[in-house]
Amino acid sequence: MTEKEKKDSASAEERSTAPMTEEQKQEVLEKFDKESKTRHFASPMMVQVYKIFAIAVTLYHLVFASGFYMPETLRHRSIHVSMILILAFALYPATKKASRKFIAWYDWILMGLAAAVPVYMWLDYFNIINRAGSPNQYDVVAGTLLTILVLEATRRVCGKALPILSVIFIIYGLMGRKQGAIPINVPGIFLHRGYTWAKLMSHFFANTEGIYGSSVNVASTYIFLFIAFGEVMNKCGMGQFFNDIANALAGGSKGGPAKVAVIASGLLGMINGAAVAVVVTTGSFTIPLMRKSGYDKEFSGAIVATGSVGGQLMPPVMGAAAFIMAETLGIKYSVLLVSAIIPAIIYYLGILFQIQMRAEKLGMQGMPKDQLPKVGDVMKNYGHLALPLVFLIYMLFFSGKTVIMAAFYTIVFTIVVAQLKKNTRMSLKDILDAMVAAAKSTVSVAIACACVGCIVGVCSITGFALNMASTIIQIGGQSLLFTLMFTMVTCMILGMGLPSIPSYIITSTIAAPALVTLGIPAIAAHMFCFYFAMFANLTPPVALAAFAAAGISGGDPMKTGWASVKLALAGFLLPYMFVYNQELLMLNTGIAKGIQCGVTAAVGAYLISIAVEGFLFRKVNPVLRVVALAGAYLLIDSGWVTDLAGLAVLVGIFAYQKLIAARKELPTASA
Repeated sequence: MTEKEKKDSASAEERSTAPMTEEQKQEVLEKFDKESKTRHFASPMMVQVYKIFAIAVTLYHLVFASGFYMPETLRHRSIHVSMILILAFALYPATKKASRKFIAWYDWILMGLAAAVPVYMWLDYFNIINRAGSPNQYDVVAGTLLTILVLEATRRVCGKALPILSVIFIIYGLMGRKQGAIPINVPGIFLHRGYTWAKLMSHFFANTEGIYGSSVNVASTYIFLFIAFGEVMNKCGMGQFFNDIANALAGGSKGGPAKVAVIASGLLGMINGAAVAVVVTTGSFTIPLMRKSGYDKEFSGAIVATGSVGGQLMPPVMGAAAFIMAETLGIKYSVLLVSAIIPAIIYYLGILFQIQMRAEKLGMQGMPKDQLPKVGDVMKNYGHLALPLVFLIYMLFFSGKTVIMAAFYTIVFTIVVAQLKKNTRMSLKDILDAMVAAAKSTVSVAIACACVGCIVGVCSITGFALNMASTIIQIGGQSLLFTLMFTMVTCMILGMGLPSIPSYIITSTIAAPALVTLGIPAIAAHMFCFYFAMFANLTPPVALAAFAAAGISGGDPMKTGWASVKLALAGFLLPYMFVYNQELLMLNTGIAKGIQCGVTAAVGAYLISIAVEGFLFRKVNPVLRVVALAGAYLLIDSGWVTDLAGLAVLVGIFAYQKLIAARKELPTASA
């Protein structure tokens, strides 16, 4: 190793055991999260103009949510997309070499064009609706302009993969000898009549199955409001509350720093919903603690990555994709939350089991008690910040209000509650800053939802989704297991290049119908796609959450990714569990049966932890590790025979390991 390499290694080691500065956090974010590479305006006047516009964007959505002013569907969605496009072109440079301090002249033109589209929609709204399917030339121009603007904005914000996939689907929609603009037949089962450019652009622009489809509807209502809720919570000190309460509850136990990292990342991820951002926020102080306590770089990074990704699976706020799922399925959001709670708990239990076993294997202890905050002190200083979450649960489950109204009232309630204590009190500037942050944070999600509308629109007009569902079933050979595996691979591959939200939307559009055809309830099919769309953040070769954590810990990105997969292995089996054992989702069953299934699933997660870590009281031999994995597999099904067999495996391994450990200790005790 050269002298320079030694210095670099020592520098990386020092960074991984010391808290990160704000500059270092931003550096990691921009390296692994393209959505964070925004402009920082040099002109104070431009900063003020941007903030005023962002506040106006947030106010518009809050007014719409309050029910005070609610324009017609397409009018509302058109102005929402226009606002997001303007923010995207203002904040995101066109190229790496473009200025990040000033808005380029061509971006001003693009912003003007983005504003022109809703103006046309508003002025000629009823005529546009009446001639949907028979567009005039102005409709075609508006649709073309909208499509180009959305594709370009998505390229800047989310990267090239999603716009390229959208263009492929657009070309597919134009192909066909009968009426297609491209007179070439698509071979095999994907053959369709073909559509002209005018027909396709009208479909994208003038109805609710294209760009202004259900995903944009969710982005302009639920997603925007819950992102605003998260920003308000951040401003009033919720992140500090989560960190302190996690330290107070788990910091003193074996492997305490790692447990703190999981709990803090999960709680913040539940509110924030952006895995990479949560990794950087919590990892900046939990990874150094884990490194100092003895965990290696890769395992430390994996803990933060898996905890952050799981936040999107945890009720009562499950990130943006959950709202889209509820809208797509046409069910109440509260029903979805009930279905999601047991799998989310099992996911986190699987991680905590492995952390405990790793800590015992390495002989780790918790943090000193005198260095930990006390639960009473934390609750005294920040406990009132738990009230908004309680209020949100009440609004969602018991108030009878819509999700939009529940989110609106919760935002107002949070601001009021924050004023109760001086250390959480929000000034007018804090509230306005939260509104600016809400508009900015929504851009990446909303623009992805608009772009994926091109794909969903082509699927709806050509019948591609139904054809693909038939193909998946044929490949699976009518076997549910093979169909599930094929769906999982599809989700993971899409998730490598796409953000988790469009990945879920596309896979649920294409693959979920195949699972429903095989008799799986729609909510279980969508949850299956949802889980694996989220897990793409952990799975190499492209695992953004794991890579961001490696950037903080100084570990190898690929090794951190594989460590994340091992740590979340119970989570990877969970979707199969709730497909075969639908009581885990509380479908058509009572609470008692759901808890029973949850307990057996937790046993399965414990067996997986034994198999992965190879430790229970002492080292577990390879044969028993295989037996433990087989026992976990038995618990996928909900039958009494398989449950008893799985439990018998755990009891047998437990008794054997306890006996061997006792024999090893006998000579020491005698001496």
